[in-house]
Amino acid sequence: MADDLDRDGLENQAKGLGKEAEGKIRNSAGGLVGDTSEQLRGKAQELKGKAQRKIGDSESDAARDRDIDTDI
Repeated sequence: MADDLDRDGLENQAKGLGKEAEGKIRNSAGGLVGDTSEQLRGKAQELKGKAQRKIGDSESDAARDRDIDTDI
């Protein structure tokens, strides 16, 4: 069970980092061409990615905590 949670956590971390990077690129591209709506979309994508990454961090932490509890 903890392995599944840790695997899910790593998957969410990776997907979140990807979304964050995509958002940063969209934000920068919008800034270069003066498209504020694209900048806002990029910032929103970046925040979605950050949230997903944090969820992954929490899942991985919970899996590690569960492993520690079972070792006692």
